[in-house]
Amino acid sequence: MNIQFTLTVPEGKRLIAEGIVSLPEIKRVLESGKILLKGGTTVSAISERLIGRKLRISGRISPLGTKGSRKNVSLPHSILIMGHNIYEVDDKLEETVNSMGPEDICLISANAIDSEGNAAMMAGAPLGGNPGRIISGLMAEGVNIIIPVGLEKLIPGKIQQAVAASGRKKPDTAMGMAVGLIPLTGRVFTEIDAIKAISGLDAVVIGRGGICGAEGASVFAVEGPEKQCKNLMDIIRDIKGKGISGDEMTLEECRPGSPGCKYHLACMYREGFK
Repeated sequence: MNIQFTLTVPEGKRLIAEGIVSLPEIKRVLESGKILLKGGTTVSAISERLIGRKLRISGRISPLGTKGSRKNVSLPHSILIMGHNIYEVDDKLEETVNSMGPEDICLISANAIDSEGNAAMMAGAPLGGNPGRIISGLMAEGVNIIIPVGLEKLIPGKIQQAVAASGRKKPDTAMGMAVGLIPLTGRVFTEIDAIKAISGLDAVVIGRGGICGAEGASVFAVEGPEKQCKNLMDIIRDIKGKGISGDEMTLEECRPGSPGCKYHLACMYREGFK
């Protein structure tokens, strides 16, 4: 059987979440280990699927550029799942990472991936903000890092080039906060990997982009046994129409005078650009 389907960017995040929760290593760690979820819309989709809990969204790319959240909301951005317990760990990330090891997993998403499987995430806060505090520690402690990330984040060229071109203190002006890139080392997990994990089938991307809300969308072709294809399409139908993941209160982006403004560099909106 041969099937084709299209997923918008938010729908792709939901598919990635389905793929992540189906992984044997995730199921194992849920029984006897720790999973650290570092917030973002993709990781929030996973959190919503795993435990029914939305995460606070911090940085984002919007039509106006690289922006933060408008309000400081006392909701968790990062959580730790340990057995049947859920812990909010934003204020003790270093301690949390120090307690983890090779039997544990961290889920952290990226803003850019390349064709060689390299990944990086944007940082608009001083010293990389919360991720800057823990990424080296995760690698030093041998924690398994999975990078769930949509195909819309695939860039031309190499991550190494993008990292070299970026930096908070480089731009003279920027649409939103100036950002640097923090390289991530781990297993990149896209919609293609999710399809494989869910159905055992190989997917080929045959088109990208669209209009009327499908900007950044991906069109997939999958071929395989009828039962597996039909089961996959059932999951796709359930995902269709799903909106942006993450806590709604934190989806409103920053404006001049927002709490994060004092940390953001080179923002043209703060300088009066309209």
